[in-house]
Amino acid sequence: MSPDRPAGSSRLATYFHVHLVSDSTGETLNAMAKAVVARFDRVIPIEHIYALVRSNKQMEQVLSEIADAPGLVLHTVVDPELREQLEQGCKLLGIPQIGALDPLVRSLSHYLGADISTRVGAQHTLDTGYFNRMSALDYAISHDDGQGSTEDLEQADVVLCGVSRTSKTPTCIYLAHRGIRAANVPLVPGSEDGERLTKLKNPLVIGLTVSPDRLVQIRRNRLDSLNQIQETAYVDHDAVRAEIIKARRDFERRGWPVIDVTRRSVEETAAAIVNLVNARRNRRIGVPA
Repeated sequence: MSPDRPAGSSRLATYFHVHLVSDSTGETLNAMAKAVVARFDRVIPIEHIYALVRSNKQMEQVLSEIADAPGLVLHTVVDPELREQLEQGCKLLGIPQIGALDPLVRSLSHYLGADISTRVGAQHTLDTGYFNRMSALDYAISHDDGQGSTEDLEQADVVLCGVSRTSKTPTCIYLAHRGIRAANVPLVPGSEDGERLTKLKNPLVIGLTVSPDRLVQIRRNRLDSLNQIQETAYVDHDAVRAEIIKARRDFERRGWPVIDVTRRSVEETAAAIVNLVNARRNRRIGVPA
């Protein structure tokens, strides 16, 4: 232990430069880098992102900036010439570089016995899947917060139901990017209680719930951002608790699956929903669980 640091004290955060180089949009690389860095405590990356690097001149500029701020280089460069330029440039600078997808691509190529494509941005092709995702996004936006008739909701894959501020909207948007058509209906005391959703036959209806303490905190933050008065039933702890209890009982009475979002990120909630949707689809086509 360092003599300058008292016992039990937490160490300082470690900062480091990380250069993310892609000849496509860089979304895959950025997500991978965040997932890996999250495995380390008190490690904070200073990110330098270079997307759509598709010429030697652009790569020269990238290498110049890497030289000015030495650090780890992660890349998903597909073009052989540009990749060689990056690898050799890093070697001359004495800087480590990692082809982020290399182990997975090599393993899959070996397993399939197939050649590796050198087509840049292959995952962003304007194919049927892409247009399905865009259609799902348009659907989520136009069927947000209870919009659309019961007949319109029949077109959804999933309908999320819950009291106000249970992350219904961002979850629907996230699901849309996965190609899932999602709508959401808020439960409003004295108005909407979700009964109309019991008539739906096609979509899976899922109830979202949250702890009263967490919901009060979220709602107070929301009112603060809008500069609105705080003393209302909307943030009264007893009223919020009763609201949540009623919603939970209604979900159970109707036989809807329930997801508690208290400690879940939007991504985690969406992953749980995807599992439920897939399990339902499998049951419908007779695939064993």
